[in-house]
Amino acid sequence: MADGSIKLTSLAHGGGCGCKLSPAVLRELLSGMPQTGHFPNLLVGTETSDDAAVYRISETQAVVSTTDFFMPIVDDAFDFGRIAAANALSDIYAMGGKPLMALALLGMPLGKISPAQVRAILAGGAAICAEAGIPVAGGHSIDSPEPIYGLAVTGLVNPARVLRNNSAQAGDVLLFSKPLGVGIISAALKSGKLPPAEAQAHYDALIATTTKLNAVGHELASLPEVHAVTDVTGFGLLGHGLEICRGSGLAAHINFSALPLLPGIAQLARAPYRTGAAVRNWASYSEEVELAPGVEEWQRDIMADPQTSGGLLVAVAPQGAKAALATLHTAGFAQAAAIGRLEAGAPRIIATP
Repeated sequence: MADGSIKLTSLAHGGGCGCKLSPAVLRELLSGMPQTGHFPNLLVGTETSDDAAVYRISETQAVVSTTDFFMPIVDDAFDFGRIAAANALSDIYAMGGKPLMALALLGMPLGKISPAQVRAILAGGAAICAEAGIPVAGGHSIDSPEPIYGLAVTGLVNPARVLRNNSAQAGDVLLFSKPLGVGIISAALKSGKLPPAEAQAHYDALIATTTKLNAVGHELASLPEVHAVTDVTGFGLLGHGLEICRGSGLAAHINFSALPLLPGIAQLARAPYRTGAAVRNWASYSEEVELAPGVEEWQRDIMADPQTSGGLLVAVAPQGAKAALATLHTAGFAQAAAIGRLEAGAPRIIATP
């Protein structure tokens, strides 16, 4: 899992938690942002909680632009670079777009991390971008107190097929593409309490899911029955599900037993292993979530667990759910599943066992 060099997570505040600001704090900070409605070609800006900005340049093309970066969640430098790059690219795919190129964002504590580790981080990011078929065309670096890496990504999308998180419809089926549990695995690994073989198995599962590209989002955009998409990252399934609910003015039912989970996550969550971000997430949006009788605390933790490079949450009309799910399975998301539905009602989530 690590090569004996300086542990990257030990240099990051909070032991490597690169989590987002809590949903409530973020909404408060963005509430004073200038409105962008007077730019008619800006199709997606700061008014919603969408994954990327979209600017129309012609009737058939729009630019998709996003940036994402965080501190290490693993100690292996190459793996950290891969995870961070896949995470940044996900926002382009979640909007239905295809990436064109990326710029690297790099902050490293000089004298605390070796040049070899920095090169490995950059190589990991470049490897994922190559897998996506795009170059890392430049970037910017600074000397920072903590290691930070990510990408600014530019892509293209058809303006008529932009996937938003505020366009779901009552009756839509909710699909989810990747298994949950990234934050829980990270917390368990950092505890140092897992037997070596078990720790390695969990680490391998974490790397496999966080480095899998969400490129299927571009294919989903071609399905007319797909109404809304977002990727599930730092706010957890509940937080990003609530973004769809708030933006679309709908209520969601999520069935915990239908959720795809990484191997052994139920046992780790029962231990309990959880991140501080999961606790902050739940405190931030608990008033908008109804836990039905039978939903236990460890299940709530999984649904609030922050995901790095997480799966796509898809709202699709019932008649298109089978085709959308088949698209996900064909793209290699073997655990993709229908996890709930949307209905008319005040924005909230009702979670059942």
